[in-house]
Amino acid sequence: MDLNQLLTSDIQNFICDNSAADLSKLAFKKNPFPTIDYKEILNQIECRQKSKIKLPSWYSAANCIYPSKVSIEQTSSEITANYKSKIVSGNAIIDLTGGFGVDAYYFSKIFKQVIHCEIDSKLSKIVAQNFENLNLKNINCIEGDGTAILKNLNQKFDCIYIDPSRRNDKKGKVFLLNDCIPNVPDLLIEYFQYSNIILIKTAPLLDLKAGLKELKFVKNIHIVAVENEVKELVWEINYNYTGAINIITRNFTKTSIEEFDFILNESLKSTFALPEKYLYEPNNCIMKSGGFNEVGTHFGLSKLHQHSHLYTSSEVKPFSGRVFQIVNVIPYSKKEMKIHFENRKINITIRNFPDSVESLRKKWNIKDGGTQYCFFTIDKNDTKIALICTKI
Repeated sequence: MDLNQLLTSDIQNFICDNSAADLSKLAFKKNPFPTIDYKEILNQIECRQKSKIKLPSWYSAANCIYPSKVSIEQTSSEITANYKSKIVSGNAIIDLTGGFGVDAYYFSKIFKQVIHCEIDSKLSKIVAQNFENLNLKNINCIEGDGTAILKNLNQKFDCIYIDPSRRNDKKGKVFLLNDCIPNVPDLLIEYFQYSNIILIKTAPLLDLKAGLKELKFVKNIHIVAVENEVKELVWEINYNYTGAINIITRNFTKTSIEEFDFILNESLKSTFALPEKYLYEPNNCIMKSGGFNEVGTHFGLSKLHQHSHLYTSSEVKPFSGRVFQIVNVIPYSKKEMKIHFENRKINITIRNFPDSVESLRKKWNIKDGGTQYCFFTIDKNDTKIALICTKI
């Protein structure tokens, strides 16, 4: 990839002018710039399209260069990067696995000095070019292996940031930190020679218990979601920390930030009740956290059943998730299903229920959609029920 060619005004104007174009149709058109591979130009357009919502600062910046679309898909969003940058502070931070540089960009707003390490030579050059274009003076891009760079610099940092990657795709989607590069559990003590605080980003698929078995000195685990999709786990590690582990959940929606925090392994018990006036469904951050007893205590709610993870109350309360008003509570029987559901349009959710959504729709001829919602679940008396609700 010739960065200078891509940065010419004609090509940049073409990329911007086609930011909303249908790529499949554009690909069949003649390359207006025969001196450069058309695939590179199309890649720039596709990546710019992917960045519009995820990376608005890059999308709106003139003369921004994009790497492969895989790098754009794997990079932190600006929302999550901004959140992470506020977890830690200080004078100097090193990002051992820099990638497209979104995290480093936001760290640069908090720290005086940021070191961005990237083993991919092309990607490192692109990031350096973009940072120069964005007029960021306090980020130093160094090409090479982050751990080796850390040793060569041999300086103390206020924080080390790491986003480990999988060794190979054959291991599947569920993986341990030991299966990643760098192997953080093996290198942890070595990293502590250069910083007392380490921030690790992992994919949401990593099981919390598995991560805690591999890591030492975990102080906080941040579960970060955007529009109820868990995007990443952030493990905050402080050297020699032995206190309670805090679980911090944040769900960024278009209109608010849903927050719920609790102390891991705190012995709290749920209260149980039959469905009252309101129903509460936790957001996916809470579902990932496993804090099902804690959420009821925190918001003052009763659970419907130990394994249902649905909550109820007689008065509406603020909540991190969806809130519904219960219109009808129906025993799950052939007679009741025919009366209330046959040939009806309704949105279905199951919680702790033996049948799938698909089988329920097929069995009772229920159509998808409409303004009402139905939760098929089990109550505290182990009775199968259907809750018809309207969303608040």
